[in-house]
Amino acid sequence: MLKQFHTKGLIEAGCDEAGRGCLAGPVCAAAVVLPPDFYDSRINDSKKLSRKQRDILREVVEHNAIDYAVAMVDNAEIDKINILNAAILAMHKAVTSLTKVKPQHLLIDGNRFKPFDEIPHTCIVGGDGIFLPIAAASILAKTYRDEFMEKLHNDYPMYLWNKNMGYPTKAHRKAIELYGVSPFHRLTFKLLPD
Repeated sequence: MLKQFHTKGLIEAGCDEAGRGCLAGPVCAAAVVLPPDFYDSRINDSKKLSRKQRDILREVVEHNAIDYAVAMVDNAEIDKINILNAAILAMHKAVTSLTKVKPQHLLIDGNRFKPFDEIPHTCIVGGDGIFLPIAAASILAKTYRDEFMEKLHNDYPMYLWNKNMGYPTKAHRKAIELYGVSPFHRLTFKLLPD
């Protein structure tokens, strides 16, 4: 059973990102504030859910959340500031985009974060499998990013982003070999094996 909160009585936002390991596209982050009494046993780390489950649960999260926001940092910015800084920046942008409440505490999936807006934060490795608000954020980040990559696929079908979402699959790397890079590839990443 996932925990509903870290510190009782605080307005907590769960934060997670998707797309860190991709060769193309943005990194996407979400921040989610859930009601303290909200629980849905189906919500879990997005990696443990099927596509269909994620799509259903995205609606559940959006319908029930007190507030939520999604933000992206594009591949050009990733190449400038590196993927870790870009993932943190995307989380900062998501928190900034919350309009209904200001969180009193941020629950961050992973072990690295930069303090933001004087809001206390706690980093939790594997937090998307421990805390409900982080799991909810992981579902939003993943589904919004997948949608973005599917739209890009219409313009760049050769990379099969509708299937690999920009991750380094054999087919994706083969397409880079054949067609070169797109304007959405991360040029500082190892796009092709040696």
